[in-house]
Amino acid sequence: MSSIVNAFSNKDACAAALEQVSERQLEMVALVEAWSKINSGSRNLVGLDTMEAEIVKAFEPLGAEVAYIQLPDGEMVNAKGQVETMKNGRCIRIFKRPTANRKVLLTGHTDTVFAVDHPFQAPKYLDDITLNGPGVADMKGGIIVMLNALKAFEETPDAASVGWEVLLSPDEETGSLASGAILAERAKTADIGLTYEPALADGTLAGARKGSGNYTVVVQGKAAHAGREFHVGRNAVVALSQIVGELASLTGGRPELTVNPAVVQGGVAANVVPDMAWCRFNVRLKEPEDAIWFENKVQNIIDKANAVEGYSVMLHGGINRPPKALTPANLLLMEKIKLCGADLGIDVNYVPTGGCCEGNNLAAAGLPNVDTLGVRGGKIHSAEEFALIDSFSERAKLSALILMAFANGLLDDVVKAKAH
Repeated sequence: MSSIVNAFSNKDACAAALEQVSERQLEMVALVEAWSKINSGSRNLVGLDTMEAEIVKAFEPLGAEVAYIQLPDGEMVNAKGQVETMKNGRCIRIFKRPTANRKVLLTGHTDTVFAVDHPFQAPKYLDDITLNGPGVADMKGGIIVMLNALKAFEETPDAASVGWEVLLSPDEETGSLASGAILAERAKTADIGLTYEPALADGTLAGARKGSGNYTVVVQGKAAHAGREFHVGRNAVVALSQIVGELASLTGGRPELTVNPAVVQGGVAANVVPDMAWCRFNVRLKEPEDAIWFENKVQNIIDKANAVEGYSVMLHGGINRPPKALTPANLLLMEKIKLCGADLGIDVNYVPTGGCCEGNNLAAAGLPNVDTLGVRGGKIHSAEEFALIDSFSERAKLSALILMAFANGLLDDVVKAKAH
């Protein structure tokens, strides 16, 4: 029996519950294979509905309440440079004992980055322990880890002292633009947060995270024949090129800030002065105050371009995930989770990352959280995405022990630090 479990008032029941996680290993792997075959790309509302039903069915044995939150429509700039409305799916809330003194928020997402017409649609084994498939790591596998940790926890008398809430969003892969407000609202009701993005293949977890913003800049000029009336035209591609150069030059303007102009489109033919061009770009920033600096610089670039006769420039988008700074409460939580890992023979280490997830949103709302408690895996957002299948029971045990430790007061100092 582990030393942490030995300190619990219901140590035998907790030890038995942890042991039973291993017995569900094959069940977990079979479930992720089945879920991986369901396309639930962020814009595939039918697939997201199918995934939602499967998840709710899987969580039924926990005897929790279920609620749904329809997200508002979003906006995006289409290939014609026009702002259009995009439908979003809905969040799933699964919760139990909401009036308990100790509360934990477990978050994840039902969407993947793979559209209905993407060739990557089904799982396959690369070897005996490596499963390749859409969402096996990011994060259908993570939801299964979460589910089985809660199953183990609910098998113990300690569960009676903890209120837990699972919040699963359908738009994380597009930046949580519509669900961000829901994440912030629910974060304010909890004491700690656990999020189930995948760990690295070696088990390393994410610590501090950069913030991120996605933008589109659209330039409208004036079309003209490139030979007969070249000087009558207003070349939108040339104007956009200058803007892109100025945006790229902002990289390094603040420590570790990067700007990535990523997708560019404009023009119709070589003998036509192009009247429209657009660029999608991303910014990553380390400190919350960097957002103000960046937004001011970008607005100056747009204002200057708009002042040129014959051109109209539109900027769409913004900072959608603030940086995740490590507060004293967050550092304490990370240390407690490291101790839980050591107790199970799992070496838990943390590294800062430029990537973003719902952990950014929770931290911005003041909730200490660790956000890579899912399966060990890698190459996410590509057709080479994989999960290491032995990590399903391993990571479910880790989260179950975290919940048990929380119930037994071992994380109370985290809650006190959060309050200050």
